[in-house]
This record gives sequence, structure tokens and C-alpha cells, in this order.
Amino acid sequence: MNEPALTENNTNTYNIDQLNDLTRADMARVNQVIVDHLASPVVLINQLSRHIIHSGGKRLRPTLVMLCAKACDYQGDQDALLAAVVEFIHTATLLHDDVVDDSDLRRGQETASSIWGNEAAVLVGDYLYSRAFQMMVKAHSMHMMDILANATNTIAQGEVLQLLNINDANTSEERYIEVIYGKTACLFEAATQIGAVLSDSDKQTEQALKSYGKHLGMAFQLIDDALDYTANPDELGKNVGDDLAEGKPTLPLIYAMQQGNDEQQALIRNAIENGGLDHIDAITQIIHDTGALEYTYQQAINEANLAKQSIALLPKSAYTEALTFLADYSVKRSH
Repeated sequence: MNEPALTENNTNTYNIDQLNDLTRADMARVNQVIVDHLASPVVLINQLSRHIIHSGGKRLRPTLVMLCAKACDYQGDQDALLAAVVEFIHTATLLHDDVVDDSDLRRGQETASSIWGNEAAVLVGDYLYSRAFQMMVKAHSMHMMDILANATNTIAQGEVLQLLNINDANTSEERYIEVIYGKTACLFEAATQIGAVLSDSDKQTEQALKSYGKHLGMAFQLIDDALDYTANPDELGKNVGDDLAEGKPTLPLIYAMQQGNDEQQALIRNAIENGGLDHIDAITQIIHDTGALEYTYQQAINEANLAKQSIALLPKSAYTEALTFLADYSVKRSH
């Protein structure tokens, strides 16, 4: 598949090693905060939360908090605390998602729910949510608490809306966009906005970073949904075709339905309404033949370009260069 091009201000010479070098010391502080606040006298909570926290995630959301704070010249130490809060909220959603989706694999490892059971996974997810709110209080900022509380509520609404869309072959692109904003992009948006708020940035900068996070999150989720039909399972860290098996009408399916002939539409409709992978090969071929992947990639690239445009007003620095790289990376990645 020929992917559409990003805008010319991409960072062709920048790479993930440079990003890791730039953030290593700051992310070590974040990881220490995470370890310090995971501790519980309840052994099962320690076991289960450590399993999911240390299971190889990208730590992208807390990285965004740190990069955005540094891009705004933040000099304090609360960035690590708020980055850990964001990661705890994200981790709680993963625990709950795996229960709802009945998933047995995440990031190439067994899910917590498949090891310890659904009841334990849900309750430890609740523990992480409540721990995150305890930590928020330490920041002594009603504005940041408002941002994170609203994001947490929006995530819950997004997940419920996704649940309503499952097995609904009439799900529109507009409803799909609403879902991915709620379940993914709004926490990216909160993470980047917090970076600006921490550094007492002006409203224009705060809105710029908030917009960057929203568009980055949208791009990230669009690519995730495309990878469900293209990725190597070992790289993806989950089973390819999981969305189809669960009857989730993601953008590749929605677009293929719109562009396909009557027979193709009927096959996709049946797969969405009944779930399962009985016709995964035929449906994957339809997705390719109708240009659904190219369309999904183009929407992701549009979002990545909007993310980069959002931060054009920020002073140039190693941190804004890293943010630009992440926008490009979000659509170039293979997992």
C-alpha cells in the first residue's frame, strides 16, 4: 500500500533513540513515582497492577506530559507526579477494556483478566482510578483536577458509546470519530494540556498544546484500527482481527461498507453483526480493494499534520522537535 505523504515539516532525521535520550532522565522520575504509588497492603493489587504497568507499554501519555511541560520551560518537579496520574488513568482503562472485550492478549502478554479473573481486574482498575485522584490532589490545582476529571468522564462515555456500536453495522463515520475521541484522544489532549498548565503558560499556548494532543490521539487511534488488518501479530502485541472478532465497526470496515458492492457490503455487515473471524481473509481483501486502508491512513495523516500545525507557535527547542517527531511517528509505526 502506498501511504500518502506527511507535510514537508516532518522530522526525517529524528529517530526514536533521540527521543529516548531526551526523555530518559525525566521518565526515570515518572517510573519512580509510579512504583512509589502502586504500593498497597493488599498483595493481589500489587501483583496485578505491577503486571499491567510493567508489561511493555509505550508510556506515550506520560511522555507527552513531560515533553509539553519542558517545551514550556517548566522547572518544577510536579510534572512526574501528573505524568504518573495520566498513566494510572490509562492503565485503569486498559484493565476495564480487557474485561469488556474478553481479551486474552495485550502487548504480547496475557491480560490481567485472563490471569487473575475479571473481578480482580475490574476492582484493581478501580483502585488505580482512585489512586490517580488521590495523587491529583497533591498538585493543588483545581484547573488540572478539572482537566483530568473531565477526561476520565469522557473516557467512560466513549467506552459506553463503543459498546453501543458493537455489532451495529449502521455505525456512521461520525459516531466512530466520537468514540475514538472519547476512548483515546481525550486523554492525549489532557496530558498535553497539563504540560502547559503546569508551567503557567498563557491561554494561547495551553490551547495549542491541548489541540496538539487531541489531533495526535486521533491519529494514533486511527492507525491502531488500520493495523488491526495489516500488522504482524508479534509486533502488534495482540491478535490481528480482534476488532472484527468483537464486532467493532472501525473506520476501515465503515469505509469498505460504503464503497463495496452489494455482495461485499453483505459480507461485512454479517461479520459486524455476528462477530467472529470466519471470513477474515475475504474481508481483509475487501478492505484492500475498496481503498479503506488508504482512506484511514489519510485521515490519520490529516490529524498528524493538524497536530504539528497546532504547536507551530511554540518556541523551537529539542522538546518541540520531539513533539513533531511523535506526530510523524504516530502514523509511521508498525505497532
